[in-house]
Amino acid sequence: MILIFSAPSGSGKSTLVHYLLSMRSDLEFSVSCTTRPPRGKEQDGKDYYFISNKEFERLIREDAFIEYESVYAGTYYGTLKSEIRRIEEKGCHAVFDVDVIGGMNLKRIFGERALSVFVAPPSVEELERRLVQRATDAPEKIKERILKAEEELRQQEHFDLVIVNDDLQQAQRELLENVNCFLSTK
Repeated sequence: MILIFSAPSGSGKSTLVHYLLSMRSDLEFSVSCTTRPPRGKEQDGKDYYFISNKEFERLIREDAFIEYESVYAGTYYGTLKSEIRRIEEKGCHAVFDVDVIGGMNLKRIFGERALSVFVAPPSVEELERRLVQRATDAPEKIKERILKAEEELRQQEHFDLVIVNDDLQQAQRELLENVNCFLSTK
């Protein structure tokens, strides 16, 4: 089975994904490719495969991606087919932490095999506060992320489950309960 997590940047999606991975040993994180530089303590091969635009475009030509896109101007993100094979060979369910368009694309590809989860911030103002507090982006990049978030929030109706990440412990409980239910019925 496939679990897809999408959200505007700063919504707490990665925090919820890490929590879920710590609670279930049958889940495996699918490492995406990106052409952006690492932020904070991100590690190549663990958080993302950090590659050049040239390498990414070569992989596109080789049809190596299940899905990919240019999320921000000049920055690619994509899901490698080899990641799905790696996870299936381990006998685990794949967990994707992807942008909103990537999440909708993966849901379309995997259909009923996938649970798509949209993690929403309590408000755009709170989202901006979190991005500023995170201190990994310049002010102009934060403004770009907020504009994109407003657009992404309009897409939440296309997901199977929406979790508003206002109270982290409540969001974790709601997420675990829904994932347990989804995986137990398949």
